[in-house]
Amino acid sequence: MPDNYKHADITGIIIKAFYNVYNQLGYGFLEKVYENALLIELKKFNLECVAQKPIEVFYDESKVGFYIADIIVNNAVIIEVKAAEALCGEHEAQLTNYLRATDIEVGLLVNFGKKAEFKRKVYSEEYKHLNKSSLS
Repeated sequence: MPDNYKHADITGIIIKAFYNVYNQLGYGFLEKVYENALLIELKKFNLECVAQKPIEVFYDESKVGFYIADIIVNNAVIIEVKAAEALCGEHEAQLTNYLRATDIEVGLLVNFGKKAEFKRKVYSEEYKHLNKSSLS
């Protein structure tokens, strides 16, 4: 299966859950409200969800900090939840960096803005190793 379709079964369910939450709550709440509602909805689909998971970030071999993943689903997909006017490049870069810093290859950026929108990102393990070796 091509990398672009990796975990398509899980991301399909996540997108359905995202629209279920958006259709019920609409626009205008804080991100935390949507995150909590999305967790409830994802669990209805029997997905394993971990919210607010700290992920360590390394530079060379040194720990330089950490970030908090909004939701990790089945230890296979990172969900970054936004409640912004619209998605922008900074949001996508944030998700890409989260994928680079973990063994997780697939991420979904979901925005509960005036218009419901999402972006799917894939950062394959092969590409991660290629980047590391080219920097060495």
